[in-house]
Amino acid sequence: MKAIDSVLKILVEQEGTELRLVSDRRPRMFKHDAELPLTIPAMSTDRIRKLLDDLWTSHEAALHERGQLSLTYNSPELGNFIVTLVQRDESALEATFHREGNGVRKPDQSANCELPGDALHHATVSGVDDTSTGSLCRAQTGKLPAALVAVLTRAVSLGASDIHLSPQRAPIVRINGALQVLEGAPGFDTAALVGGEERLKRLHAGGSVDRAFDVPTVGRVRVNVYASDEGWCAALRILRREAPALADLNLPPQIEALIHLPHGLVVACGPTGCGKSTTLAALVQHALRARPQVLVTLEDPIEYVIRPLRASALVRQREVGTHVRDFATGLRDALREDPDLLLVGEMRDPETISLALTAAETGHLVFASLHSRTAASAVERIIDTYSPERQRQIRVQLADSLRAVISQRLLPTADGAGRVPAVELLRVTHGVANLIREGRTAQIVSALQAGGNEGMLVLERSLADLVRANRIRRETALAVANDSATLGEYLRAAG
Repeated sequence: MKAIDSVLKILVEQEGTELRLVSDRRPRMFKHDAELPLTIPAMSTDRIRKLLDDLWTSHEAALHERGQLSLTYNSPELGNFIVTLVQRDESALEATFHREGNGVRKPDQSANCELPGDALHHATVSGVDDTSTGSLCRAQTGKLPAALVAVLTRAVSLGASDIHLSPQRAPIVRINGALQVLEGAPGFDTAALVGGEERLKRLHAGGSVDRAFDVPTVGRVRVNVYASDEGWCAALRILRREAPALADLNLPPQIEALIHLPHGLVVACGPTGCGKSTTLAALVQHALRARPQVLVTLEDPIEYVIRPLRASALVRQREVGTHVRDFATGLRDALREDPDLLLVGEMRDPETISLALTAAETGHLVFASLHSRTAASAVERIIDTYSPERQRQIRVQLADSLRAVISQRLLPTADGAGRVPAVELLRVTHGVANLIREGRTAQIVSALQAGGNEGMLVLERSLADLVRANRIRRETALAVANDSATLGEYLRAAG
């Protein structure tokens, strides 16, 4: 019997479903959501490596390169286990074992690794990471229809970012911002995407359903199911499973400085599909890489899996409607959960905004998204959420708490091969804070244009830089500029 089997035997005998091994912590064992007693002392990284045996040695190089692997481990005596290995740094290792057949889908066998001895297969397991130890959320996605997985796979191969499904027509995909019909694919009954009686009731009552799936060979898929005159339709967005590196997003260097703010509110805004969620996920991931912190996220649904990367950091990802009732409740809870960083998927209502501002005032760094086109209009959007008698108070609170507003657009490149962000960045200096406090938000645009030395970026300047570098076409820049005359000035000055 292998060394790891002696520990897994305890898991099987106790009818447990999950075993977690983390460097310098005591092993933990669970039966679904309930923790089971396990009297094994804390294990060092070397001890875990020896316990894992060829699960570690056969994958050491790949794990060092990727940071995370998911495998299938077959024990002749105990059965199959899904194993997730996470290498946070040179001295920290995590291994999570899930008993196959207990709510965890077996990895895709098309991604086999050539290994001697036991059958070990590299794959990605369906689920959402919701703890600092790399364990998988026990609320699994279930099995999607094979025809839908085929459409998702085809869409990914074409470079699609979004898919629109309806029962009466072929899927329509968005590729580099442009829509096209996915010829030869059928219409879809989206009932399989709803999941559960409560969500069905919400649809029948005229609402919509937001979910997220992890699909092997595809990635993470965010889904919105809604009723229309054609029946139940769905909009799907294809995402990476894990938060991307900040360096991979082609954002200006001024954005990275935001992770070093000691506290305050950072808002990302822009039209739907501009990459707000991706930018925020990359920022908090980068912040966790810079120093160990506690991150609590509130999302609807969870989009990216965010990894702590350091053994002493913690990530708590909470999904509205699954782990918490609403954003306001989750934020209220989060203030009692010792966070350093907070990520709020969307500030939708006055209560959520008030709690986000309170968190920012009380020493937390809060990242949140907001539907607004420009940095200046984001300020007005927040204030206009409140009744007139409360707006002065909110202006004062916002002036004291707001640190930066990122407004971005995601534009097709000149060669049509992808998309690139154009960014506006407002830093809330003392002067900008006074404009907010005194209700002179119309003057924020002038402060933004004059604030280059203070780390501010004007959207038109960003667009002009992209045009000059032949990254985007001139007509693309003109179509999204807030002020075409200002864009023209920047282009002429450069010429």
